[in-house]
Amino acid sequence: MFKKILIANRGEIACRVMQTAHKLGIRCVAVYSEADANALHVSMADEAYCIGPAPSAESYLCGDKILEVAKQSGATAVHPGYGFLSENAGFVKACEDEGICFIGPPASAIEAMGSKSAAKTIMEKAGVPLVPGYHGDDQSPDLLKQSADQMGYPVLLKATAGGGGKGMRVVWAEKEFDEALSSAKREAVKGFGDERMLVEKYLTQPRHVEIQVFADHQGNAVYLFERDCSVQRRHQKVLEEAPAPGMTEQLRQQMGEAAVKAAQAINYVGAGTVEFLLDKGGSFYFMEMNTRLQVEHPVTELISGQDLVEWQLQVAAGNRLPLLQQDLRLKGHALEARIYAEDPDNDFLPVTGNLTYLRTPLESQHVRIDSGVREGDEVSVYYDPMIAKLIVWDQSRERALSRMSQALLEFRVAGMKTNTGFLKRLVDHPAFQRADLDTSFIDKHEAELFPSVDLQAQDNRNVAIAALFVLLKQRQSSAMAAQTSSDPYSPWFNLSGWRVNESNQQRVKLSVPNSEQPSIEVLAEQTSEGYLLRLVGEKMIVSGQLDQDRLIVKLNGHQTTVFVAESEGHITLFTEQGTREYIWYKPGLEEHAFEQDEGSLTAPMNGTIVAVLADPGTAVDTDQGLIVMEAMKMEYTIRAPTKGLVTEVFFKEGDLVDEGVQLVAFEADADADAKDGE
Repeated sequence: MFKKILIANRGEIACRVMQTAHKLGIRCVAVYSEADANALHVSMADEAYCIGPAPSAESYLCGDKILEVAKQSGATAVHPGYGFLSENAGFVKACEDEGICFIGPPASAIEAMGSKSAAKTIMEKAGVPLVPGYHGDDQSPDLLKQSADQMGYPVLLKATAGGGGKGMRVVWAEKEFDEALSSAKREAVKGFGDERMLVEKYLTQPRHVEIQVFADHQGNAVYLFERDCSVQRRHQKVLEEAPAPGMTEQLRQQMGEAAVKAAQAINYVGAGTVEFLLDKGGSFYFMEMNTRLQVEHPVTELISGQDLVEWQLQVAAGNRLPLLQQDLRLKGHALEARIYAEDPDNDFLPVTGNLTYLRTPLESQHVRIDSGVREGDEVSVYYDPMIAKLIVWDQSRERALSRMSQALLEFRVAGMKTNTGFLKRLVDHPAFQRADLDTSFIDKHEAELFPSVDLQAQDNRNVAIAALFVLLKQRQSSAMAAQTSSDPYSPWFNLSGWRVNESNQQRVKLSVPNSEQPSIEVLAEQTSEGYLLRLVGEKMIVSGQLDQDRLIVKLNGHQTTVFVAESEGHITLFTEQGTREYIWYKPGLEEHAFEQDEGSLTAPMNGTIVAVLADPGTAVDTDQGLIVMEAMKMEYTIRAPTKGLVTEVFFKEGDLVDEGVQLVAFEADADADAKDGE
């Protein structure tokens, strides 16, 4: 076994690999960019080396720098994690040339599966069923479009070197093809350095089921059951579970044997995942093979009782697989939720910022958390916005779902938007509970999964809790000030609301971020029972105790516990119904500090302009693309809100832009506005 390895990755996967390596007595070398100097994976490592600036192209993707560190540190093997260089055949060959073991498959296997079109040809010869499509060498746009026209829409454009939803577009109609192809190619070049595409018939109600395979140098190969990854947004997985609901032993064996056949067809070694589309009739079709460990591997570990990173290390060291097929046993059910810094209410756009508050569930045999961040860390524009993976296990799917729902309540983040509330609504949704799954699940149930932001402003119960927090916070501040004052009995420290010749009232002003509702004023009068709150159309008696972030609330006789985070006037309530956010207009602060930018042609996040689609003076139609920007490895198109005229474009291709800055000046067509108002 190795004595020292280098982990050529960052974040939660680097931390995950180190946990197993340290358990086996293996020393770990970390690499980091300038932006990651204080990252968790750096502090966990036995040694760490800076390899360049923040952009991954100048650091984590620089194989020569990583190999230099490996030689300098004395590491005899490199674990690539997933992403970055994990599926880079050139890097594998460079490791071999330097006499350093690559903990992963051989370069030939990566090359065989690295091109989705070539992979389909290999699978076709091996007898693995394929989705109908074009995966040829001729990449002329006219031929690709002709293939799509012949297949019939919708079709799926996929980068042949792609993965993780990048370089992928669903084309629903012929008129969308050209724009979708250009966008997918740009994203593919930036993500993989390869613009080649394949075209597949888009199946509208499939499930996404993948098989975990493992092979060793002795010719042994096994499948460690399956994972259902059907719940996705923008072709990226949101929730994964194992085993797949409703899977029969016969179908599991058929898909598992097909996956092993796929691995053997390319002389595979190590951990890999063969992904299939599964239709309702039980037919399954090969999609692609990922020649690496995957983000969702923990659910397989929990149902199999195996440490897949340890398996990787054993196989890379030349040892036989720890278990053969007849030795593997499936136990219980596991789910994984990916906690992202993103805004589900704004098309899941990634967000950046500081994790000002981070609390997670207690880990146990039922709850596991894989993370690469700590409270106070920054989620930057340079890397994937994943905060953590929350994984639960229990004896049955029903019990695992219950654990996941509770664990999501206990996973509390403030300082930026996250998808935890969305994930809880998803897990609790009746259709998900009964495993009525396919890859369009989120679109199908959009109304229930995305409640209106304005409903928060009408939620008097949570407004009352936020107001109580403000009142108790002010009381604590006053008491603290009195303790340190030379006159602790000064009336200025009395927050009862008493005023000469005025009513015994305090006024709390709140608003809901991004809501069209006006600010909310709450009148509070202190009584013997607590506070009498007057809200719009309702009165409430509320009292409570605040201990750091824990607020015990008694509201109209009903007691409950709510956790609260507050930073610079932004209040986040973590309630049983989900997260609620409010802005507290502290006395003395100017209200304009909290005004929201209502411009529809502004940058939704920090990023880079990659294409300008409309010049000044261009007349455009509703929803026509105007400018394309890239952030966190994904492209986003800014579109015309209505028919009109582009009067000015403020940035050019390659420019860096900040969140909220205006990108385009636009004049709406008055006739179009009038027609919209009819």
